Amino acid sequence: MNATLDLLHTRRSVPPIQLAGPGPSPEELDAILAAAARVPDHGKLAPWRFVLIEGEGRERIGRVIAETYRADHPEADEARLALEAKRLAHAPLVIAVVSRAGPHAKIPDWEQVLSAGAVAMNLIVAANALGFRTAWLTEWMAYDRRILDALGLAPTERLAGFVHVGRAEQVPPDRPRPALAEIVARY
Repeated sequence: MNATLDLLHTRRSVPPIQLAGPGPSPEELDAILAAAARVPDHGKLAPWRFVLIEGEGRERIGRVIAETYRADHPEADEARLALEAKRLAHAPLVIAVVSRAGPHAKIPDWEQVLSAGAVAMNLIVAANALGFRTAWLTEWMAYDRRILDALGLAPTERLAGFVHVGRAEQVPPDRPRPALAEIVARY
């Protein structure tokens, strides 16, 4: 098997709490993002974009997340609020993949959304190819308009997910994967 297939066959998500620095260098990040952007994109719309959450930005958005959680859950104790504040602060880099899918005369919204998903997957594969580990998560923050506004998303944009990027001492064991016989049909 070649190295690319080996990477695809062995890739695993690592929980963000297990991701540490250092994160990608500026050159590595450019390479990751360039690879991420090379996805099927009917109509050359680039119906996605990235928001990089790194450095002090992780703490700033963490405060917004904790304040938003407190507003919705006034009974939350300090331990829970601290957990919420750290959701995007474990990995040295979190890349928010933003879907900009919208009405178009020829390209259905569904194709644009799928392109954003492909961007996230290419991002993960590229980061892993450079020796980083990743986790693609959404969680409640990805669907809360107050958080999306704080991240600078337009009212028409949605979040495809947060891709946490860092290094890990250990890679979790593989989870059960579906048997090909259960998911493949021939016509």
